[in-house]
Amino acid sequence: MTVTRATILFVTLLGLAIAGTACERVHDWVDGECHDGELDRPRFCDRTGDLVADRPPDPDRWLDPQTLIFAYTPVEDPSQYRDTWQEFLRHLSDHTGREVQFFAAQSNAAQIEAMRAGRLHIAGFATGSVPLAVNCAGFIPRVMMDMGYEMELITHVDSGIESVEDVRGRTLAFTSPTSNSGYKVPRVLLEEEYGLLPDRDFDVAYSGGHDNSLIGVHRQDYDVAAVANEVTNRMMDRDGRVPRDEIRVLYQSETFPTTAFGTAYNLTPELSEAIAEAFLSFDWAGTLLATEFPDASTFLPITYKEHWETIRLVDSAFEEGYSCR
Repeated sequence: MTVTRATILFVTLLGLAIAGTACERVHDWVDGECHDGELDRPRFCDRTGDLVADRPPDPDRWLDPQTLIFAYTPVEDPSQYRDTWQEFLRHLSDHTGREVQFFAAQSNAAQIEAMRAGRLHIAGFATGSVPLAVNCAGFIPRVMMDMGYEMELITHVDSGIESVEDVRGRTLAFTSPTSNSGYKVPRVLLEEEYGLLPDRDFDVAYSGGHDNSLIGVHRQDYDVAAVANEVTNRMMDRDGRVPRDEIRVLYQSETFPTTAFGTAYNLTPELSEAIAEAFLSFDWAGTLLATEFPDASTFLPITYKEHWETIRLVDSAFEEGYSCR
């Protein structure tokens, strides 16, 4: 059975579509002024060709909340990052003059749903979920940490697997269908470069997260797993539950952009700019963020059109378009 993007996204975003219907508001865009693209129309409109949603022309539809809600991508246990982000959130509060609360998103779908419904104002979305967040929730990527990551195929050193070809007949763990490194890139790689198809040439498991995949390989619950090494390296360095010398890397990809941080499309111009400036002016030195992400030292400005071009090309290998229904 061929797994299409429509099938994947129907399952992932069914709850999003149901929840979003009640608060759906169609903006009064002028006929013909919106570029053709992937945005959920007529909810969003791109008049400039930058591939992201424009702020509504009617100021009455702008959001100017006194309490800002921030969410970090649900990697590993999202609640454990509450303390990690507190210094930045205080800086963000000082910079905007607003109270800021941390939202521990449990899944990419829940995070996207919250922003689409207007309940999430600032977020970090995982690399692979950024296109969905842009097109279905009106997310505007603004910055990312000055670091990247690679997709790796990993196995236990005692698995008897020495190369990617040895995946045939084994069990490979993906994280979730929306993940760039945990599903999309390895799925394309295995088929196009090695002629390996899931359910035909290897069994598939879904771990739910990169940390789960790493632990599963270490315990030999999975023969192979596709992971983002920014997560697995950090996990191995932090708590030592998985010794590096017990994990074999079978394949490492090119470097991809890491989590994109940004805002909802319909915040007021002043608030949106103040949030972006808070990211760029944050001093990492001596903070918990610097401890948690030792390879990063600042936030860099980005655009979705430029920095997510490779990710969109990977997505196009599945099925054209992003379904938000």
